[in-house]
Amino acid sequence: MTAGANAGKSLTVEVDGVVFERLPIKTRLVVRDDDIVQVVTEYATDVVRDGDLLFVTEKIVGITQGRAYPIDEITPRKLATTLSKYVTKTSHGIGLGMPETMEMALRECGTPRILFAAAVAAVTKAIGRRGDFYRIAGPKARAIDGPTKNTIPPYDSHVVLGPARPDGVASDIASALGGKVQVLIVDINDFGGNILGSTTDRATSELVRKVLKDNPLGQDHQSTPLGVIRRVV
Repeated sequence: MTAGANAGKSLTVEVDGVVFERLPIKTRLVVRDDDIVQVVTEYATDVVRDGDLLFVTEKIVGITQGRAYPIDEITPRKLATTLSKYVTKTSHGIGLGMPETMEMALRECGTPRILFAAAVAAVTKAIGRRGDFYRIAGPKARAIDGPTKNTIPPYDSHVVLGPARPDGVASDIASALGGKVQVLIVDINDFGGNILGSTTDRATSELVRKVLKDNPLGQDHQSTPLGVIRRVV
């Protein structure tokens, strides 16, 4: 079923002179043993129409792939503890600014890449430029979600990695829905977002990023990990 928007966000937005609806779809709590394709088809089948764009958050995909880890089961190495102290924390979330999330970044991206990203960021931050750490560390580092108090339990005490094979997951979901919609796996927050996987072209993916730029789903207790983008005629 469809649900309300993130607090303070509209269900419609105008992008490049065109108005689009953003229709969040509410689901039950998704867990590791769930099949992501079955979950999405269960809740989206009665909502989507031909020509819609269906977006699925990266966290729900990662959870069903067993890529959510309780923080008390992660043992950070000394390097992770040290590096996490230099990460800028924002109102969006802790990111890699805690030893456990940094540890998972080291495992996901490799120690050499994270060390190189940290070294470059230290230099460029000193001259007033920010964001180089994540640009160099790459999408796997950006997609790591740390625990936050507003996330639905039990994931408020988990580190969730970005999904494996996001393009393949998008394709599997599109096929299960009979090919009548394009599907995108998205990583969206209040500071923007990225398209991690999709069944569409780059231009459409960029359009979706713009349409979802203000984070209409939210990251808290809305329980709306997927939604539909529909052009208003």
